[in-house]
Amino acid sequence: MSTCRWRKSSYCQEGEACVHISTTPTTVRIADAEPPRNVLTVSAVAFEALLDLVKSPDGR
Repeated sequence: MSTCRWRKSSYCQEGEACVHISTTPTTVRIADAEPPRNVLTVSAVAFEALLDLVKSPDGR
């Protein structure tokens, strides 16, 4: 995963409480640190659906 370009969340507080994200056209990788220790990989479609759900007023 060293070829991944990781970006830190804009909502990150000081210390280790940050979320890092790396994207390709088909996948999204979410990590707890940079360099990543624990990585969750999902499809871009699934991640977009999650964001739509989080942004919806009633969470459904």
